[in-house]
Amino acid sequence: MDVGKFFDACDPSRTLAIAKPEDRQYYIDFAEVRGGKIIEKLARTINRTASGKHTCQLFTGHIGCGKSTELRRLEAELNQEGFHVVYFQATEDLDMADVDVTDILLSMIRQVSQSLEAVGIRLRPRYFEKLFGEIVDFLQTPIEFSYQNEFSLPYGLGKITAKTKDSPQLRSRLRGFLEPRTNGILESINQEILAVANDRLREQGKKGLVVIVDDLDRVDPRPKPSGKSQPEYLFVDRGEQLRRLNCHVVYTIPLSLIFSNESQALINRLGGGSRPEVLPMIPVQCRDKSTSDLGMRLLRQMVLTRAFPEVPAGEQLALIPEVVDTPETLDRLCFVSGGHVRTLMGLLYGCLRDEDPPIPRGCLERVIREHRDGLTMSISATEWQLLQEVVRQQHVSGEEGHEVLLRSLFVFEYRDEEGRWFNLNPALMETSTYKSWQL
Repeated sequence: MDVGKFFDACDPSRTLAIAKPEDRQYYIDFAEVRGGKIIEKLARTINRTASGKHTCQLFTGHIGCGKSTELRRLEAELNQEGFHVVYFQATEDLDMADVDVTDILLSMIRQVSQSLEAVGIRLRPRYFEKLFGEIVDFLQTPIEFSYQNEFSLPYGLGKITAKTKDSPQLRSRLRGFLEPRTNGILESINQEILAVANDRLREQGKKGLVVIVDDLDRVDPRPKPSGKSQPEYLFVDRGEQLRRLNCHVVYTIPLSLIFSNESQALINRLGGGSRPEVLPMIPVQCRDKSTSDLGMRLLRQMVLTRAFPEVPAGEQLALIPEVVDTPETLDRLCFVSGGHVRTLMGLLYGCLRDEDPPIPRGCLERVIREHRDGLTMSISATEWQLLQEVVRQQHVSGEEGHEVLLRSLFVFEYRDEEGRWFNLNPALMETSTYKSWQL
């Protein structure tokens, strides 16, 4: 085993870029235990849509469940199909605690125009040239929009983003200026940027443009002055504007929205009648509390593949003693993660920070205790009551408080032949509170 390479591969902050061979070797397909081929469905919808028409699809799931890796896989597959795909993480440009529609639109166009310039397509929309000048006059802040003495759309947008991201006051003033111009901005984006881009891409032999906007599921749920949460305001109240872009778009959205009273409005306004695709956990248990053999096998394979990426799956089990002291220790690691891939990698990474492999059981138990205690510190008495209801009913409702359980990773969602069901994070099953329920 290359211990340094194994350590790097287990970094929980790492997203696999499937297009890169060195990352693709670590990828495990969990579709069989996640309720279907979700990424294939997203890709098929884009591929089967008639030329000249565009799709807007929604994708959600727990933060850390593997959405970004799956979206990078979607990016790689659509590129192979002949599309020009722009994948970006919204957190690069936006402050997730304070986001508005114009912020999202400008961030998207910066990323798109930058990607297009990389393939020789340089756009110079007159509306934005004029708008940039007006922004400078309004903010009374010097901003340079030319690059090498020539107007550059991505450079100019990048300068605006850099000026406003770390300044709430400046950002608020700019929004007040841009808000009444939203329809004009959308019209320019569609006619002067996306329409031209799609034509130029087809001249290059491409099928069209696809934009994948990741990390919007991290938008802070704080309330707006209207009383609605920030996600409801962005994706429901303003959903029709986000849907109006003349290219294929995939948005990540907060999981809590599908449990909101606004869920049907979300489906109709932003989803165009289609429900968001949800990426659930990999099951470690079944509804009847028996072990999920297939889920556990795939999680074992995930760990072993990070250690031995070049060894065929059928030969990896013989190498368990090089990773952990016993097979039971590996099963313990996989089970307590609940099938949440970032938790699994985080626990493993925590062990590797303490000791080199093979990891002894005692080291793993110390890391698990720290993980469990970190979770329980923030659980209120009311939330423990809600958790007890979830465990008994294996269901999460849209009632107030349940979104906290999901966002805080106290509860995980799974899929089987009967549909969706929910269970407690296995780390919480080891608490004295859970044991006192005598379920």
